[in-house]
Amino acid sequence: MDGRLFEFHDVVVERGGRRILDGLCGHLPDHGITVITGPSGSGKSTLLRLANALEVPTSGSVELDGTPLADLDPLALRRSVGMVFQQPTALPGTVADNLRTGQPDADDAEIDAALARVGLAGFADRDADSLSGGEAQRMSLARTLGTGPRYLLLDEPTSALDHASTDGIEELVTGLADEGVPSAWVTHDLAQLRRLAHHVVFVIDGVVAQEGDVADVLDAPTPAVERFLSGATS
Repeated sequence: MDGRLFEFHDVVVERGGRRILDGLCGHLPDHGITVITGPSGSGKSTLLRLANALEVPTSGSVELDGTPLADLDPLALRRSVGMVFQQPTALPGTVADNLRTGQPDADDAEIDAALARVGLAGFADRDADSLSGGEAQRMSLARTLGTGPRYLLLDEPTSALDHASTDGIEELVTGLADEGVPSAWVTHDLAQLRRLAHHVVFVIDGVVAQEGDVADVLDAPTPAVERFLSGATS
């Protein structure tokens, strides 16, 4: 049985009179890469954002290591559970300046090591606004890793990138999982799911339609998941 890092208990999220998640139950394991997928508007990103309290349930609860997130300090939680968004944000200044927003006391050697880790060796003095999309996403990942997170949340981090940049980010996150920093990755790309996932969570109509080991789920999908897989374009 998977070690369960995050657990979601009867989670409801309502926004603007619309129910985004509708009594969702599920978990994110404490190892490997979990891919969260499903149709557009199904609640994938909302589920991800719940895991570091960027979203708060209308009802139900989210737990980390058995402790409700409502009982944890949000800032400490977000340092422990890092988030990488679909659109990378380059803050004013150099790449090194960006990394120091997460590591204010980092010296030049530490900055250089952090950048080398994500394939940006020699980029410390570059203007952050001059980076390509793939470079900016790597910088964002380095900035997130600067807080020493135990877990990563990635919300469609390669959807706007070219194939080469996508390959690089996938390789990097896979390597981090192998080093003991697991992640949850939201994608609508089923080919990416098959490349990356150890565990998969299918979110359909605001609930977990199926979850588990990726090979087991894809070999025996539920009817709802099978319908999605047979016609998924989003």
